[in-house]
Amino acid sequence: MFRSTRRWLLGLVALPWTAALAPAQTLTMGVGAPVSSLDPHYHLLRSNNEVGQMLFDSLLTTDSRAALRPGLAESWRAVSDTVWEFTLRENVRFHDGTPLTADDIAYTFERIPQMRGPGASFSTMIRPVQRLEIVDARTLRMHTAEPAPLLPTYLSQVMIVSRRLHAEATTSDFNSGKSAIGTGPFRLVSHATGDRIVMERNDQYWGAKPHWASVTYRMITNDAARTAALLSGDVDIIDQISTSDLERLRRDNRFRVAEATSLRVMYITLDGTRQPPVPLLTAAGDRNPLADPRVRRALDMAIDRRQLVDRVMEGAALATTQFMPPDTYSFIPDRPVPAPDAAAARRLLAEAGYPQGFQLTLMGSNDRYMNDARVVQAIGQMWTRIGVRTTVEAQPYATFIGRATRREAPAALLTWGNSTGEVSVLLNSVLRTPNRDRGHGAANRLLYSNPAMDDLVAAAETEMDDAKREDLLRRASAIALDDRMLVPLYLQNALWAMRSGLTYEARMDERNDPAAVRPAAR
Repeated sequence: MFRSTRRWLLGLVALPWTAALAPAQTLTMGVGAPVSSLDPHYHLLRSNNEVGQMLFDSLLTTDSRAALRPGLAESWRAVSDTVWEFTLRENVRFHDGTPLTADDIAYTFERIPQMRGPGASFSTMIRPVQRLEIVDARTLRMHTAEPAPLLPTYLSQVMIVSRRLHAEATTSDFNSGKSAIGTGPFRLVSHATGDRIVMERNDQYWGAKPHWASVTYRMITNDAARTAALLSGDVDIIDQISTSDLERLRRDNRFRVAEATSLRVMYITLDGTRQPPVPLLTAAGDRNPLADPRVRRALDMAIDRRQLVDRVMEGAALATTQFMPPDTYSFIPDRPVPAPDAAAARRLLAEAGYPQGFQLTLMGSNDRYMNDARVVQAIGQMWTRIGVRTTVEAQPYATFIGRATRREAPAALLTWGNSTGEVSVLLNSVLRTPNRDRGHGAANRLLYSNPAMDDLVAAAETEMDDAKREDLLRRASAIALDDRMLVPLYLQNALWAMRSGLTYEARMDERNDPAAVRPAAR
């Protein structure tokens, strides 16, 4: 259990596009993912985190390629294999003028394990820390039971709050705006849940000041409506461009498109761990066919990933059979994308005892990720061609994710954004054998367990040598991939479109950062 000690502490049809630009230094963003809370520790979710990073700060941050950069800590170093030292910036203040202290980092670490959100928890990010030692007003040391090479990376995801301001604050207090007081580049003005968040520039910010005096962050979950808002001039920049609009926006000189292969892998889960009867699955006999590795392999072989990318995603994705994109840490270089083989898939089904196939339901969202409903429809057709008669259910994300978490469908389209720039958090959260006390498997909906993979992930967590740790992570990934209870499909592109007078560097982590939106050079 974490504890802190102190040595010394100082207290569409295109709509008409208007030529008029938005008012000076005012930016309106249209975003596709809703924000469920302004409490920065409520739910480890990209859309929540990116707003959290506007209002709050982390000890470290990341650039557009997911490389670590200084944040509230101006420097950090490993004092030993089990001690990380962080030096805080001077004169950092919360929006109300309250000074940031080392004790606020200690309080943040105390608060996170007490939070109970609807999904993945930030506890995973801080769990290696056994004791936080406040050396002096600007220096703190984090002691770990074992070497924790990825701790600085994990801490780039953890927003810092204040003991003085937030000790009694509830999630509702953050959502109402009462407690949404951070050290970040923007201050909260208003929050209409599910609609918009209005912020103003924090002129006392410790870092580079944003160009924009005011930012309106509008949640427009419908793709067509989001594009229409850009075309009409209602918003200045949008994310998650519909692939049907992408080429048109690229050709239109009134707009600029920024894109990059993202760290978000889209995958299908196959619930092979569930004992019969399996909801929404009908097969001969009293077995769960997905428990047979030959069946899972057959379903994998039936998927034409390149067709998904070319026809469904319209080129705005990269076909993959693994978790990370090329040229990133822990990418496996010798794992190509195979062509589909329906005949071989049918043979495997017959070998497994299902020559006539079986029937299942594939579930997904229809309003959260690029073309999510179209993707599940396409995969359902591919599986039906090999004799696995597939019913597709595409639902609003709020409904779908609850059903997926309750394991109400044998197959589901899900995703993970590897925002830390390597694969360890996915392996630890999504695939490691669940253990609440140790923070393992917090998002492991299938209760998947492979001791060989667990051992490699555990070894990687304590390996300080980068090359050796990468090898361990690659081997752990390969084991899970070969088990095929989680089947990667593609890495979707991170996409933004904006009026031509703006620039934005596409981020691999898909993060919307209004402070990084700038007027284009003339």
